Amino acid sequence: MLNSLFFVNTSGDVLLEKHWKSVIHRSICDYFFDIQKKSNHPEDVPPIISTPHHYLINVYQNNLYLVAVITIETPPLMVIEFLHRVIQTFSQYFDEFSDSSIKENCVMVFELLDEMLDNGFPLVTEMNILQDLIKPPNFLRNIANQVTGRTNLSETLPTGQLSNIPWRRQGVKYTNNEAYFDVIEEIDVIVDKQGSTVFAEIQGYVDVCCKLSGMPDLTMTLINPRLLDDVSFHPCVRYKRWENEKVLSFVPPDGNFRLLSYHIAAQNMVAIPIYVRQVISLKPNAGKLDLTVGPKLSMGKVLEDVVLEMVMPKCVQNCNLIASHGKVAFDPTTKLMQWTIGKIEVGKPSTLKGSVAVSGTVVLENPPISLKFKINQLVLSGLKVNRLDMYGEKYKPFKGVKYITKAGKFTIRT
Repeated sequence: MLNSLFFVNTSGDVLLEKHWKSVIHRSICDYFFDIQKKSNHPEDVPPIISTPHHYLINVYQNNLYLVAVITIETPPLMVIEFLHRVIQTFSQYFDEFSDSSIKENCVMVFELLDEMLDNGFPLVTEMNILQDLIKPPNFLRNIANQVTGRTNLSETLPTGQLSNIPWRRQGVKYTNNEAYFDVIEEIDVIVDKQGSTVFAEIQGYVDVCCKLSGMPDLTMTLINPRLLDDVSFHPCVRYKRWENEKVLSFVPPDGNFRLLSYHIAAQNMVAIPIYVRQVISLKPNAGKLDLTVGPKLSMGKVLEDVVLEMVMPKCVQNCNLIASHGKVAFDPTTKLMQWTIGKIEVGKPSTLKGSVAVSGTVVLENPPISLKFKINQLVLSGLKVNRLDMYGEKYKPFKGVKYITKAGKFTIRT
């Protein structure tokens, strides 16, 4: 399957390389760099790149690319799924997946990749088994290893590998038994100049932080489970029961995991929680900008972490803007105008007004607006957890559910 794996940053530097079958020279990445330079944004690089003798399959996360090299016929989605699993594993081990965390923990990166792939084929990708095999780094363990000369590698085989529930290790004990569920939805939207919705869809997922002793068996019922027609489950979910009863029954892994992810493409179901009124004119020597951003009254929820961005045309020299809330910044090099608003309460919209210095003699096209925001205790699809029951253990755990809506790729045409 995988022949080699390269960790590449956006500057074109190869941070690490790992080979399983035969060593492929890093010059193979030149094909990837050629296409990367032609892309306007890092995310726009095609996930599959064909070369005369190899295929390059890549994923992008946090200014880093994982580029896998394959030489034989392989299902590309399996490779992409594995690369995302690598990113999730490193994020759990090192608290973040970044350039610096990879460099600081390069020995553990190689140890993890050795366990996750055997001769290029996926072997161990379950977090609980990996943590039994290779202890996560911490300050005290690093000092003890330096003094004793030991490594983070375990000398015993994980108990989870020998059971029919490999995602949960045996003998788990907690003083406080608790389970937290985060229902998070990201909305991808395109809104036209008149405010009508051109395209809208929801990408949702349920993340779980589970700290329960023993071997609990959980059953979760949902309000409106029929919404979930395009859904992907963690292997712990009993799929047959979901098909028959629309009930989530599972023995949860220990710690953090993603229980399910879903996609809702029905445009009429997606209510847009924010509006932007705009007057933009990019005329030479007479450019002006007038924006008003606020939450729609029908939602009745406070918008948080609101950021508005516009990439101005190259002829724009400067922006002299005044905001009623937040901070405005314009970078003359990248031409990025960023308005960091923060929190917007219902009935208190924020405004941005000012002039734009435009050189030349041609009237420029207005650039699109991209928005980022977050709304707590709201999911636009209407999906909600009805109840959670536990079987197999006698204690009563603490249970909590949180709902969050975020902006994914939220674009407003001007």
